[in-house]
Amino acid sequence: MKDIQNQKDLRKIPINKVGIEDLVYPIRVMDRANVLQHTIAKVKLSVELPHHFRGTHMSRFVEVLNKHSNNITIQNIEGILDELKKALRAEKSYLELEFSYFIKKKAPVSRLESYMNYTCKFIASKAETFDFILEVDVPVHTLCPCSKEISERGAHNQRAEISIQVRTSKLVWIEELVEIAEESASSPLFALLKRPDEKLVTEKAFDTPRFVEDVVREVALRLNREPRIFWFKINVKSFESIHNHNAFACVEVDKRH
Repeated sequence: MKDIQNQKDLRKIPINKVGIEDLVYPIRVMDRANVLQHTIAKVKLSVELPHHFRGTHMSRFVEVLNKHSNNITIQNIEGILDELKKALRAEKSYLELEFSYFIKKKAPVSRLESYMNYTCKFIASKAETFDFILEVDVPVHTLCPCSKEISERGAHNQRAEISIQVRTSKLVWIEELVEIAEESASSPLFALLKRPDEKLVTEKAFDTPRFVEDVVREVALRLNREPRIFWFKINVKSFESIHNHNAFACVEVDKRH
């Protein structure tokens, strides 16, 4: 059959990324407590398209992925990218996996266990060299220092989200980044709290007021001390409870410079 995608294109415009996204697929993720965790990822695959190709072969993205069916892990992502480059005759390939990761947590007083889910991403690319970013999004609780200072009764507080991206020289567990984020907030969140737990969490937040600026700096201090991490980007977003807007703060550090 005629290969339309391989027809020459005379417009001389290369395309940075072309591919497929929002493909739902099973993957396995390394789990610090249980060795491996099975989860479902939203997959995005793409390649660079030279200016002389009219199009890419979309089916080949899924074909390459299917070769690794039920065995997609962080260890073979580079191999998948190499296969994409070869199958699509591309100079550079890209892969993103967005998935839910579950950690069993104990409530602080009752010690009752429940699962917390965290949205994570593997963001990878391969040209001559392989690049990999781990992203972990952690929901937390923050309490406003200004509100606490000026109010006679209580202080406004809200849920916030800490997004951490890291490039590393050695393995860094998802659980480690979750712990760093939660230690940097006014209080962590829990899926299950009894009244004694709720009392402790509420009072801990009141005793540890944090602006988004405080939170992003606290996370940065902890990541700076970790020798396995050579680059990081942090974004903290506060879903404001008394404003008609949200607040955010961002820090990016490359320790190699």
